[in-house]
Amino acid sequence: MHAFTRITLGLGIAVAMSAGASAQSWDMPTPYPDGNFHTINISQFADDVRAATDGGLDITLHSAGSLIRHPEIKRSIRSGIVPIGEALVSLHANENPVYGLDSVPFLATSYDDARALYEAQRPALEEALAEEGLTLLFSVPWPPQGIYAKMEITSIDDMEGLRFRTYNPGTGRIAALSGATPVQVEVADLPTAFATGRVEATITSPATGVDSQFWDFLEYYHDTQAWLPRNMVIVNTAAFEALDNATREAVLEAAATAEERGWASSEEVTVTATEELAANGLNVITPSDELREGFQQIGAQIAAEWAEEAGETGAAVLETYESLR
Repeated sequence: MHAFTRITLGLGIAVAMSAGASAQSWDMPTPYPDGNFHTINISQFADDVRAATDGGLDITLHSAGSLIRHPEIKRSIRSGIVPIGEALVSLHANENPVYGLDSVPFLATSYDDARALYEAQRPALEEALAEEGLTLLFSVPWPPQGIYAKMEITSIDDMEGLRFRTYNPGTGRIAALSGATPVQVEVADLPTAFATGRVEATITSPATGVDSQFWDFLEYYHDTQAWLPRNMVIVNTAAFEALDNATREAVLEAAATAEERGWASSEEVTVTATEELAANGLNVITPSDELREGFQQIGAQIAAEWAEEAGETGAAVLETYESLR
């Protein structure tokens, strides 16, 4: 981002924070395209806030990384470049282990378990964000993750040497433990990466496969249902607290509605997107027992590593999670 843009956006937040009850405009960067269910849900959230405040808070959505690239969104909100945005929670697992919990493979593989995990994780997540001057508004999961590849993968041994797209520390660890070659690629760059052979496989959701039309350059989707990673919509706490009481309440109410709507949409997309992958020629296959067992072993090792790194906080979160299942 150019220095002029950073200064302009930063000044925009400063004006918004001092504007009190007067009309304000917030820029909101998001990583995914307009047709993605996360983006659609956030667009409705912005509409709800605009309606509830009679235009007093106008949130302008900048989708597909068009304003700020995904890895920089949280930092940009924290530093006041923009007041609000969306990011994948686990993208920041290297900063604090609590951010990586929802992407531990095979820890929570159903929507019910993902709900319980979110409930157990949320207090620690909010505390970690608060330390950075950020406030969590809502969090919505992706559909369960599966493996896309140019060839059928029948066991972990088939991952050896495979150029495997990674997008967070968790997927990087999967690559390391399976013997794959990690390649860091953002979702917007995946079609080119696959078309040029830079990447041969990735683990992501059926929704991403539809967004990027993976059927144009891949053959197989292995429905491993490995985990349900979540996105989070966060706001700069100082900017949020500078709003008048009525506007803050309107934002919180719209956020609560968006969270419920987003979870329901995610479940619907799991079905419709998987069907669309098959309809467009991808071989949608149930993973072999050998592949599933291999991933479960990797998942158990990653979970043990996470628990050790997270210490007492992590142990308490996992204990709460088990009590809620």
